[in-house]
Amino acid sequence: MITSLTRTLLAGAAAAVLALSAQAQPKLAVLNMKTVFDGYWKTVQSDTTIKERQGEFEKERKKMADDYERLNAEYREAEKTARDPLLSGDEQKKRKEAANNKLLEIREIEQSVRSFEANFDRQIKDQIRRMRENIFRDIREQVDGRAKAAGYNLVVNTAAESVDVPVFMYVAGLPDLTQEVLTELNRNAPPGVLESKKPAATTTR
Repeated sequence: MITSLTRTLLAGAAAAVLALSAQAQPKLAVLNMKTVFDGYWKTVQSDTTIKERQGEFEKERKKMADDYERLNAEYREAEKTARDPLLSGDEQKKRKEAANNKLLEIREIEQSVRSFEANFDRQIKDQIRRMRENIFRDIREQVDGRAKAAGYNLVVNTAAESVDVPVFMYVAGLPDLTQEVLTELNRNAPPGVLESKKPAATTTR
């Protein structure tokens, strides 16, 4: 289903194209935002950073899960031995208290895991949002600069989609700024950052 925002964007794009068609010599260009975004070194670097943080999160979460399983096993054993009829009343009471203490530790770990997961989810989403905003700002500045320098009235994003269908079904004969913009954005990429984008070498026998 097309959202109201999508309809607004489509209407705006259509209005812009119609307005430009009424001009004497409208200048249009195209750009594949997905190609630029995915190929920008800051996107690659951001993806690596996010994956590293997720890896650290999983390690810590596994440690907490292991502690949780260990305490559960200890609690079950303590609770079982507390019911041993051969023990004295005082010993049974002592072991029952020990079992209850283990149960309290288990509840604390459950709460810690929930808080840990919620905090990480909030932090990682905020980090991804900030990274994307910075990346899109860089791309927009580069596109704006090239469009103004070349005198383009409109730069169409050919990767734009509505309900998984391209907004612009056919574009031909227009300058494509995709590789120019991507090349300029990656001009100062740190060494090795884009290596992960390259396909792995294949061996033949």
